[in-house]
Amino acid sequence: MTDTPSPPLDQAALWNGDAGHAWVDLQATLDALFAPIAEHLVDAAVDARARDVLDVGCGTGATTLALARRLGSASRCVGVDVSAPMLELARSRAADAGLDAAFVLADAQTHAFEPATFDRIVSRFGVMFFEDPGAAFANLRRASRRGAALHAIAWRSADDNPFMTTAERAVASLLPPLPPRSTDGPGQFAFADPARVRGILADAGWRDIVLTPFDAPCVMPRDALEGYVTRLGPVGLALRQADDATRERVVHTLHGAFVPYVVGDEVRFIAACWSIEARAP
Repeated sequence: MTDTPSPPLDQAALWNGDAGHAWVDLQATLDALFAPIAEHLVDAAVDARARDVLDVGCGTGATTLALARRLGSASRCVGVDVSAPMLELARSRAADAGLDAAFVLADAQTHAFEPATFDRIVSRFGVMFFEDPGAAFANLRRASRRGAALHAIAWRSADDNPFMTTAERAVASLLPPLPPRSTDGPGQFAFADPARVRGILADAGWRDIVLTPFDAPCVMPRDALEGYVTRLGPVGLALRQADDATRERVVHTLHGAFVPYVVGDEVRFIAACWSIEARAP
């Protein structure tokens, strides 16, 4: 082991490497786990009668495909993500389901979207990973029509989401120093501070900015927990370099750490999020 701190993670490398492949492998578990968040975004888009929708950080396509299914053939649903393996699965899922959804391999911060194209921009946990969120939201505003709506779900703080940091807290002494949880990004809790988020959006030209606490009940099968905690997040990254003995100790410790979240054959927790809404001028 080493005490050298981990360097900042390159987001494109992360999501095209082991982390992206882990999300592909765990797609069914993650889609079911975060289904309440996708449903929240889709229901709002349906109520608003959206027609041209961009899903930012679409990953393996769960929200994009749900939008295409609910909005129907009169709509145009586009997902954008930096992860090639995740988009490959998204395209395959769309084809298998017979859904007319498009997927673009690009960084939404810099991609040259056609101006004034979308009447709604959504994101399920995708907007916290921009290297320059101000530039990203300005770029997305330029891609939006007049009066277009932005609706994103982002995590609140680590303190509000103890489930999400249980693994790293439980095994910190067994692994090399894990990457710090940044509160100013890019990272899972980069949008925890509502004042910071409002400032980023306002500076990028968005108006009518509202952040509302949104608590989503999340459930996964108990037998999916080990794969979830050993392949995702900081612990998942560290375990890729661990020897067999270390991995065995970590897995044993993790099973004990998550006992408070186990109810029968299920793992249950609350995802404490912000529902972020804004409108293009």
